[in-house]
Amino acid sequence: MAAQSPPEVLDLDQVRVDPTCALKIPAPLALRRQVLPFAVVDGHVYVACLNPDDRSALQAVERAVQLPVRPQRAEPESLRRALDRLFGDGSAPAPPAAGAPRTARPADRRRPSEAESEDAVALCEDLLRSAAMRQASDIHIDPSKDGVRVRFRVDGALEDYRRLPLAAQSSMVSRLKVLAGMDIAEKRAPQDGRFTWSAASGSHAIDIRAATLPTKYGERMTLRLLALQTESLTLERLGMAPKDLACFAEAIEKPHGLILLSGPTGSGKSTTLYAAIRRLISQRDLNVVTIEDPIEYDIGGVAQVEVDSADKVSFNKALRSVLRHDPDVVMIGEIRDAETADVAIKSALTGHLVFSTLHTNSAASSVTRLIDMGVARYLVAATLRLVVAQRLVRRACSHCREPRTLSDAEATLLGNPAMAGRTVYEPRGCMYCANKGFVGRLGLFEMMSADASLSRLIANGAEEGDIVEETQRRGTARLVDDAMAKLAAGETAVGDVLRAVTVW
Repeated sequence: MAAQSPPEVLDLDQVRVDPTCALKIPAPLALRRQVLPFAVVDGHVYVACLNPDDRSALQAVERAVQLPVRPQRAEPESLRRALDRLFGDGSAPAPPAAGAPRTARPADRRRPSEAESEDAVALCEDLLRSAAMRQASDIHIDPSKDGVRVRFRVDGALEDYRRLPLAAQSSMVSRLKVLAGMDIAEKRAPQDGRFTWSAASGSHAIDIRAATLPTKYGERMTLRLLALQTESLTLERLGMAPKDLACFAEAIEKPHGLILLSGPTGSGKSTTLYAAIRRLISQRDLNVVTIEDPIEYDIGGVAQVEVDSADKVSFNKALRSVLRHDPDVVMIGEIRDAETADVAIKSALTGHLVFSTLHTNSAASSVTRLIDMGVARYLVAATLRLVVAQRLVRRACSHCREPRTLSDAEATLLGNPAMAGRTVYEPRGCMYCANKGFVGRLGLFEMMSADASLSRLIANGAEEGDIVEETQRRGTARLVDDAMAKLAAGETAVGDVLRAVTVW
């Protein structure tokens, strides 16, 4: 699909706003003149506005961003919502520019420490607001000899946001420590904390986990942003093919048994389980209890238990207690040891539907992992209902993806040389995706349904290779097969698939 021409009226709800553009203009200018710079493409700044002929407003934006502007007429309500998300009522002070010295006003009699504190507050607010705007999952604040590098993880990839002078690091980290309930005097030991932050408009709440680590040039801090809203978290939005979605929906409808999600850290396993729970509780009244470390999404009507780092509430203790609360569905964040595996299997045997995750590379290896943990083969065969191997790739922007042919080398790396010459798509970058080429992520899935024949194989001592042969014999699509289908449909790019899927 070739790049699309700009629309006559732009819907900003379909656009990812680049904070490095939007926050360069003062809030009063944006709100009063109804203008919003939102992306830099080919050396020009695209500006959403109500009146593209308002030269004075556009000139003011051009002076602020210091690049030529290209006005785009915006749909009024979507522009109002975007401005409200970014600036609220405009009362928040503008953050200091990176590296800029603070200029004191003549009547400013505040002590230096008070002024620095206010600058740190504004800087942290800018950082959190920008991360929320970019829909980042993590913020990395990393001090070095030359300054402080701030990066966002967006759609699984790290991108530079800004550089700060090293002098700004201490006050900024101290401010974030205060918010997270940490000890600001302790700088030589790692710390963990958490807080909830709301955007200026108060309409978007984010649960934030903070962690510090002492380094040579100061404390490194990482912030994990966990959204509290889950209205859009549905199975249909995860990227499952219709056949996979039907298989998964059928498995979670069963009254008892064990459903496992496998994959490395950051492959979206917990998100899939949350979506499954939302599907179940929307269909019928259930008693659902989850045990998590940490709680990543807040789901109404579900009792969510968080594992305590002080070990007052461990996975094992919580799980044994949960079973005394008459649950219909239990979600265990991760099966990480033999004791947790034993209780999970026994829960599935005694009439509970159990969801959990394992850190394995494939669906078949999840079976051998459980057996290696000491679970008897006949118990695995009796309880296992479905294993889903999952990876995440970035979703290509539908507005700027361009067709090309798959090379021989790429087809070989993907394990399917016959695919050479097929049409795939490469994102180019446009105003809709903040010139990144990608908007969001989607999953790659492999569904291993444990039917009667597979259960017999497991019980009779089948090895991992035997299980793989059986799944391939009955036509189960592999991860790489799902990846190839999504490449051909233009949903993702070759580079992302090669990074996510290993062909053995």
